Amino acid sequence: MTGLTLFFEFFKVGLFCFGGAFGMIPVIKDVVLSHAWMTEAEFYGFLGVCESTPGPIAVNLATYIGFREGGLPGSVFAVAGVTIPSFVIILLIASVLKSFTENRYFQAVMSGIRPVVAALIIHAGFTFLVSTLGLSPASEFSLKNAAVILIITAVYTVCRFVFKKKLSSVLIIILSAFLGIAVNMIFGTANV
Repeated sequence: MTGLTLFFEFFKVGLFCFGGAFGMIPVIKDVVLSHAWMTEAEFYGFLGVCESTPGPIAVNLATYIGFREGGLPGSVFAVAGVTIPSFVIILLIASVLKSFTENRYFQAVMSGIRPVVAALIIHAGFTFLVSTLGLSPASEFSLKNAAVILIITAVYTVCRFVFKKKLSSVLIIILSAFLGIAVNMIFGTANV
C-alpha cells in the first residue's frame, strides 16, 4: 500500500503544481509532513542536498522519500507519480501549443498563475532560509550557517556590483561547499 500512497501523493503534486520544482517544494513539504515521512528539519536538510545534486529537485525529493518509505519500488512509484502528469500535459500542450499561446483565455489563466508561482517560490526560499539559520521553532540558531550565508552574500555582492561580474550558480554552490567545510572546521561540529 505504501507504493500506491507514494504514487498518488506525488501524482497530485505533479498534476497540480506550476512553476517547476521551486513551486512544488511547499506542496511536497506539506505531503511529507502530513504523512510523517520526515520531520521538518530532515526535509530541509535533504532539500539542500537535492538542490546541489544533478537533476530536477522534485525528482530527487521523490526518489529519496520514496526510497526511504518503500525501498526501490517506493522510489519508482514516487518518481513515476511526480513525472507522469508533466509528461502527459507537455505532450498534450505541445500538439496544440500554437493555438494555446494565442488564446486569450489561456493567457489570462497564465497571468493569474504567474504571481502565485512567484509567491510559492518566495515562500519556499524564505522558509528554507529561516530553517537553515535555525530561526524556526523546530531548530536552534546556527552561527555556522549564518556565517556561510553572510560570506557568500558578501562575495556575490562584491563580484556583482564592484567588479561588475556575474558569478555562475555552479561556482556559488562550489564556493558554498568549501565555505561550509571551512566554517565547520573552524567552529567544530557543535551547532554554534
